[in-house]
Amino acid sequence: MAFRLLVRRVCGVSVRVLQRLPAGVSCSSSFSSRLDASQPFLSLPRLLPLASCRSVSFNVQDHDDFTERVINSQLPVLIDFHAQWCGPCKILSPRLEKAIAKQKGRVTMAKVDIDEHTDLAIEYGVSAVPTVIAMRGGDIIDQFVGIKDEDQLDSFVQKLIG
Repeated sequence: MAFRLLVRRVCGVSVRVLQRLPAGVSCSSSFSSRLDASQPFLSLPRLLPLASCRSVSFNVQDHDDFTERVINSQLPVLIDFHAQWCGPCKILSPRLEKAIAKQKGRVTMAKVDIDEHTDLAIEYGVSAVPTVIAMRGGDIIDQFVGIKDEDQLDSFVQKLIG
């Protein structure tokens, strides 16, 4: 059952085609050995628009990733220093993503978990979460600590864009 759902999602296969799958097909079986080329969905590949799936926010993996994707970024970047246990962070994060999405690719957001990347938090003087830093061309433009409403976030992002 799970395999059929996966095939349907990945290949865009209709329910009728899925009903024709051999009953022995399971998640642990080899896909190529259990299905032959006569199966209709194998001739109808689904093209995924990878270029248009670019996300406006990303999680920082390490210091090198931060340098490459934030400091050296051609676009302005909002850096969201947060923690998993932080209640206000959970409220602010969707608001930030919404404000960034309104800009349609003119700004990105880097998410930095302070428990995983303590070195970055110390380097940027983060003493409380959530802390948001606006950076353009490797330079800090502005920052705030705590929760802001949507209008305040929109104006903060506008200031970053210039």
